[in-house]
Amino acid sequence: MKTASTCFAMSPSSSGFTPQPSDPPLAAASGATPVAALVEDLFMAHLQRRPAGLEGVMQRLTAEIDRICALSDRIQASGEIGHWQRSLVRHRVGKCLAYYEMGSNQGRIELHSSLSSIVYRHVAPRGSNLGFQGRYALLEDFMQNFYIEVLNAFRREHELPANHQPCTQLELAEYMAFSEQYAKRRISLRGGQSQQLIVLRAQAFSRRQPAETSVDMTLVSEGAKTEAAEPHSRSSVVQQVREKMMADTHDPGDGVMRDRVIHTLVQYLKAQNQPDCVDYLVLKLQDCSAAEIDDILGLSARERDYLQQRFKYHVEKFSQQHEWELVHQ
Repeated sequence: MKTASTCFAMSPSSSGFTPQPSDPPLAAASGATPVAALVEDLFMAHLQRRPAGLEGVMQRLTAEIDRICALSDRIQASGEIGHWQRSLVRHRVGKCLAYYEMGSNQGRIELHSSLSSIVYRHVAPRGSNLGFQGRYALLEDFMQNFYIEVLNAFRREHELPANHQPCTQLELAEYMAFSEQYAKRRISLRGGQSQQLIVLRAQAFSRRQPAETSVDMTLVSEGAKTEAAEPHSRSSVVQQVREKMMADTHDPGDGVMRDRVIHTLVQYLKAQNQPDCVDYLVLKLQDCSAAEIDDILGLSARERDYLQQRFKYHVEKFSQQHEWELVHQ
C-alpha cells in the first residue's frame, strides 16, 4: 500500500449493504439486457442517484456476470440460468455497495486487514522463527506485489487500458470488491483439492525467501576471541541479536510500561472496531487456554484460528505504525 496503484486494494466480512429484493423474472428494459436491467435497478434502488462512474461500473459487472453464466457448464446444465444470474447480480452489486458505503479509506483498511489475516501465517518460510517485525515486513512486501497483480488482472479481465486507474468513489468500490473476489478465487489442485489464490501466491512467495541465518551465541555474548571471528562478530545479524538481548534485560519499570502498552493497545483495537480482538487479548492476559477461550467466546477451532491471525496482524500493525515509540520503549 505504498504507491497509488496499490493503495486501492482491501474486505468487509459482515458489514455493508446486501440488497435482498424478491425474485422478479429477468425482463429486459428497452435497449438493455436482462442482467443489465437488474444491475441498474439494484444500484438505483440503493443510491437514489447516478454517481460519477456508474455507467462503466454497471457495464463491467453486467459483462462479467454474462460471461460467467455463458462459460459455466454447471450453470448451463442447471436449467436455472435466470436464478444464477440474479444471485450473481445481488452478490456482485452487494459487495460493491458495501465498499461504497464504507468509503475509500475505511474500505482499504477493511480489505487489507481481511486479506492480510488470510496470508499472515503463509508468507514466512515453513519452520522459520520470525517475530512480529520480520513477519510484518514480509507481509507488507507480499501484499504490495499482490495488489499490483490484482490491478493488472482487473485491467486485463475488463479489457481496460494498461494505465487505467479507478478514480471515483464507486469505481474504487468496484475495484476493492474485485480485489476481494480475485484473492479468494478457488484454484483446483491435484487430488480434487482447492485453495484460495492469495494463499497459493503467499506460499510461493515464502518459498522464494532466503534460509534463516544461524548465529553463534558465544560471539553475541562474549565477542570475537580471534581475528578470524572478528568479521562475523561485527555482522549486522550478530549486532541485531546482541541489541535484542540487551533490550530484554529486566527493568523494574517494565511492569508500569507493560500496563501502559496494554491500555493503549486496547484503545487502538476499539478504534479499529475490533471488539473480538479486545476480548481475546483480555483472556490471553488471564492465561486462559485455547479451550477456555473457545468456550467463553463461543468460537469453533476454525473461528479461533482466524481470530488469532487477525489479532496478531493488528498487534503488529499497532507496534509498527501507530504507537511504535511507546512499544519500543
